[in-house]
This record gives sequence, structure tokens and C-alpha cells, in this order.
Amino acid sequence: MPAPPPSSIVPGLATAGALATLAAFLSSRYGGPQYLYALLFGIALNFLRENERYRPGIELASRGVLRFGVALLGLRITLSQVAELGWPTVLLLGAAIALTIAFTALLSRQLQRPAAEGVLVGGAVAICGASAALALAAVLPRSERFARFTLLTVVGVTALSTLAMIFYPALASALHLGDRDAGIFLGGTIHDVAQVVGAGYMISPLAGDTATLVKLLRVALLVPVVIVCSLVYRERARESRTPLLPWFLMLFAAFVVLRSSLTLPGELIGIGGELSRACLLTAIAGLGLKTSFQELVTLGWRPIVLLLGATVFLALVVLLSLLFFATAQ
Repeated sequence: MPAPPPSSIVPGLATAGALATLAAFLSSRYGGPQYLYALLFGIALNFLRENERYRPGIELASRGVLRFGVALLGLRITLSQVAELGWPTVLLLGAAIALTIAFTALLSRQLQRPAAEGVLVGGAVAICGASAALALAAVLPRSERFARFTLLTVVGVTALSTLAMIFYPALASALHLGDRDAGIFLGGTIHDVAQVVGAGYMISPLAGDTATLVKLLRVALLVPVVIVCSLVYRERARESRTPLLPWFLMLFAAFVVLRSSLTLPGELIGIGGELSRACLLTAIAGLGLKTSFQELVTLGWRPIVLLLGATVFLALVVLLSLLFFATAQ
């Protein structure tokens, strides 16, 4: 299928970009989750997807721009950060992610829904919220319903992440977790990076630093999870043309290696982070432009059960592991 001419992508892409800019402004001025703002603004203007002038740009925003934004997340991570956390923490997070995805896939089947929906929700909750949901959706089986399910997952995981930022620090204090363990708990369970940072520094600088490193490690684990999902569903669908490792994940890994092996200017890393955020906001606005509230309502109550189940399960796995190791020492 030939690529659309550059002039045809301008109206839709510019609209998604404008909605992302408005969402970022409102979030910085009045607070609140910017991803949720971008999604709601997009849904409010979803009638534009019926206009042929806007459709190519909206498609580019919701796919190509999205994947480039996910790739840029690699600039946040270095291999030395992983080593600094220690292998017990790395193994704990790896096990928590795998168990959460497996649990949610099984729960999805129990709710008489495809396991892929559980994998999407489990990955979003266990790894890095909206970014993981969008990355996983790129390699899971596509359908109109699945696209709507992905959007509902983004809404749900963003809302739950905000609630976790409020309640999880209080839970860590009530359980008398030390600052480092509290940071591991917050970084290992809250879905989005911004909320992890906010929750960690509510407790102490050490908890905030630890929570941020743990969260970045979860982001790094997006790569092997997407590879496994791509392999499993590629084999089931027998689509030999589907790449095992999507280009945006190869670029993600390249950025991690680059950041780990070279001393990059802080300004460059900052620009990369801002560009990643802008791309993801634009992509979510584009996804909103493709979906209506009525279509989301048709998904029913099962996605909510999946999101709540995955969130509670992940929190229990991480928390019980920390309490067990603290008792064993």
C-alpha cells in the first residue's frame, strides 16, 4: 500500500498535535493526567475520522508517531542503573511482570474473552501503563474491537495509576516499609512514570530515587515482553511477514546501548524525553480521534475487572515478596 503524500497527512496530524499541546498545557496549569486529557479531547472530536482529509494524518499519529515515542523511552535507561538495583530486585520485577501477565491472560479466558486482551492489560499494568499498552497493541492481533479495548485500557490504567500515587505511599507507611523497600514497592507497582516519581518523593529522596530506577527497569523489560508476545502471536497466526522484533523496539534497544556506552549531554537526554512525551500524547490524541464513547461502552464491564484484577495482583506479588525477604533477613 503506497504511503500517502505529505500534504494529505497534515490536517489529521496537526489536529492530534494541537490536542496533545492543549492536554499538556492543562495538565501543567491545573494538574491531572495529561494522557487522559489527550484521549478525551480526541474522542470529543472523533467525528473528524469520517473526513477523508483528516484520516491519513490521524492514522500516522496513532501508529508511526506512537512507535517513535516508545522508541525514545530508551534514552531514559542505562545498563548501570539496572546493575545498581541488584539482581534480586531485577528478578523480583521480572517474576512480577510474568506472573501478572499470565494471571490476567487466564482471567481474561475465565471472563470468556480472548487471552490477548488479558495480555494487553497485564502488560500495561505490569510494565509502564499507557506506553506498554500501545507498544503491545502493535504486535497483538488487530481488530476494531481490540483497538477500542486498547483505548479503554489506556483510560483505565491512567486512572488507576493516579489513584495508586495517592494511596500507595500511605500503604507503604502503614506497613512500616523502609525507604528503599517503599521505593521498590512504588516503582514496581504504579503504572506510569510520572506518578511513580510523584509518589516516591512524597516519602523521601531515597524512596523517590529508588522508585524512579525501579520504574525505568520495568520500562526496559518492555523489550523482552514484546518480543515474546510477537513470537507467540506471529506463530499462531502463521504470518511469516510479521517481523519478530518491530523497528521501534530495535530503536529502543539502540538508544539504551547508546545511553549506556556514551556520556550524552543532559540537554540532549532532556530533549529526547520531551519529544517522547510529545509523541505519546499526540498518538493517544490520534487514537481518541478514531474512537467514540459509544464504541467504548460496547466493551462492557469485563475490561474493568481485568484492570482491577491485574492491579491488585501486581501489588500483592511485589508487596508480599518484599515482606517475605524482610522477614527472612
